[in-house]
Amino acid sequence: MSTDLQWLLIRKYNSFLVKKVPEGPSFSKEPGNLLNLHSHKYSGLANSKTIDIQSSESGLQITTRKSKASPHAVRPARSTANVRNRSGGRRSLGVVASVAKRGYRPDLRAAALGRTSALLAAQKEKKASPPKKVRGKKAAASIP
Repeated sequence: MSTDLQWLLIRKYNSFLVKKVPEGPSFSKEPGNLLNLHSHKYSGLANSKTIDIQSSESGLQITTRKSKASPHAVRPARSTANVRNRSGGRRSLGVVASVAKRGYRPDLRAAALGRTSALLAAQKEKKASPPKKVRGKKAAASIP
């Protein structure tokens, strides 16, 4: 079945569709959708080639669907790359960029890099804020 026909069948009704505002954008929670936008370009269900980036305990997990796999297989063949947390942000972004750039889905490169950056920022521990210093009249009044 072609990807265009699949999109025509699932675009209005599927279990991953999220409609919050009638006049606003439609979102989608499907796996493989990098921007979570409900469109044919970013759809993880209707495209034969998808890139899925998820956060895991050990780091980032980058999954791509193999396009040459048999359509009659029980589960679609996938290729998975893991990037450890301690490898750093530059290595993670480099791995994602190379996966998207090497002829797989170069149109999703910017979206994949954006999702990777967001996941890396979410994994970082926030620094504790320093205590507030009392200034001006309050500082002079507190000195005995």
